[in-house]
Amino acid sequence: MEGFTWLYIVWSIVPIAIAVLFSFNKGASQATWQGFSTKWYVGRGVNSVLHNPSLHHAVTQTLVLAVLTTVICIPIGVGFAIGIDRWRSRTSTGLNFVMIFSFVVPELLLAVALFLLVTQALTFIGLGTEAEVAGLVVWNISWPAIIVRARLVSIGRSYEEAAADLGASRLGAIRRVLLPLLLPAIFASAVLVFASTVDDFVIVEQLSSTAATQPMSVLIYANVHGGLSGPALNALATIMLFFSVAAALIGFVAYRWMTRGERTQGSADALTSIAGI
Repeated sequence: MEGFTWLYIVWSIVPIAIAVLFSFNKGASQATWQGFSTKWYVGRGVNSVLHNPSLHHAVTQTLVLAVLTTVICIPIGVGFAIGIDRWRSRTSTGLNFVMIFSFVVPELLLAVALFLLVTQALTFIGLGTEAEVAGLVVWNISWPAIIVRARLVSIGRSYEEAAADLGASRLGAIRRVLLPLLLPAIFASAVLVFASTVDDFVIVEQLSSTAATQPMSVLIYANVHGGLSGPALNALATIMLFFSVAAALIGFVAYRWMTRGERTQGSADALTSIAGI
């Protein structure tokens, strides 16, 4: 089993490491190392990410999609999690399944369905940034819903009940007591949604309209598939990788800091108590 583990590591990480390495190659070769340089990132007079309009715009479009999706998705997901946790009825089990919908439905199926919906029914939205954000929100809303729901289960209702005994209204208890306790889960959800949006390809590829609305993932695929690969695309892919890894590291460190001193077993037990998990 140890051999298979190392084989997996080599198979999955070494190609990425090579692509990152050659994004710093001084020459345009993809096979021969010609010295270290950052010209494919910021160099003038070459096809660098900073000075190539299409590559530069792809970075901007990716960040716009990631920020908008996170800002829209987190409040909806948090509200969904609180509502499901507080709602006790026969239909709550079904809505629990909706909460994990994106983990069950294949992304390609959802992307095609959203494409048909936007082009055939919701034509006022149209393909482009708006449709991409809407699709990414639908795909990623399960992250905050599940993580915040697990946090709600682990902390229980004793704090809210204590606030009510002290005279706080229901909304006041949520604002002053519940939301601060949910802050670590909310932050972790935001990081996951941001990283997932940066890496997404299937949904944005289906819902993008022109090259002006293509994020980094779609632009990289389109160029490589068309035989236009080069060190500038390696640099673009490295930037995308940096965004994802940086978001994951920041989220991990911040979550550990915000939950320092708490029992870790409570969160694990909470996840197992959520319907269907």
